[in-house]
Amino acid sequence: MYYRILNEEDKSKYDKQVSHIIQSWEWGEFRKKTGVEVVRLGHFDGIRLVDAYQLTFHRVPFFKSKVGYFPKGPMPSRLMVDGLLSVGKEKNAAFIKLEPNIEASNKYHVSSIRKLGLVPSKKSLFTRYNFLIDLTKSEDELLGSMHSKTRYNVRLAQKKGVEVYESVKDSDFEIYLKLYFETTKRQKYFGHTPSYHRLAWETLKKAGMARVLIAKYQKKPLVAWMLLNFGDTLYYPYGGSSLEFKEVMASNLVAWETIRLGKKMSLKTLDLWGALSPDADLDDKWYGFHKFKLGYGPKHVEYIGTYDLVLSPNLYKLLNIGDKVRWAFLRSFGR
Repeated sequence: MYYRILNEEDKSKYDKQVSHIIQSWEWGEFRKKTGVEVVRLGHFDGIRLVDAYQLTFHRVPFFKSKVGYFPKGPMPSRLMVDGLLSVGKEKNAAFIKLEPNIEASNKYHVSSIRKLGLVPSKKSLFTRYNFLIDLTKSEDELLGSMHSKTRYNVRLAQKKGVEVYESVKDSDFEIYLKLYFETTKRQKYFGHTPSYHRLAWETLKKAGMARVLIAKYQKKPLVAWMLLNFGDTLYYPYGGSSLEFKEVMASNLVAWETIRLGKKMSLKTLDLWGALSPDADLDDKWYGFHKFKLGYGPKHVEYIGTYDLVLSPNLYKLLNIGDKVRWAFLRSFGR
């Protein structure tokens, strides 16, 4: 068994080996367009590709160094770590952050990760918890697993005449973008830039992996979600809404129509892109969104967490301190 950096000739085999859209070849192409460096590695048994993954490298301001980020990959192995160490040294990386797409169902996973020299990270980028909906269930089963209030709100939106439609038109993407940034401003959180969203849309739509779902009431757009698909999974990463006509429960109907769309596309899972912990604080600013998702009866999963592969211990400590100070400043003097 050996590893090597992958190239365009490996593309057709690559996507068959990865399990999350962020690890897809197309996502890597999108990230390249945003200006970050993308590296893909593959494990081979002879000429057969048996494992594959990609990571990005980001320049650190004021330092001649980089930071690697490796989200939603497979379970780390010795061969993987050897490859990451080699690439990390070549890129002059201070450390590489790993967030495996592995559920925390087996304590062996955590102990084996630490034996590989990975240390628990002081900061996660993806949430440790997530909500997943089983799209192989019938519509009646899915409705039956919802919270009664959620089911009531879906039917209320239908009764009120809220209309939901799917689109891959750029004009409808612009509706989504407007509602998304209205929401980030209103709720005071840091979202990606318009350029980031446009590049994701252009790249993934071309590959048949992106669409928007929009709810209108009295011809006015109230809610818009960007939905992504890869393999047998539909993902809901981004959305926005208006404060107008909140009483018609348009968001509830968009969520239900997202579920129905996933079934129509013959997908198996709807990934809701994050959740709070099972004992979430009701005062958490994200609790309302967590509760909204919980109303659809999803499976609540926990992943094994975030780990760092440290290549430069002193710089690693310094960067962690700098990041903490930076975010404290942004929260105090930002929006």
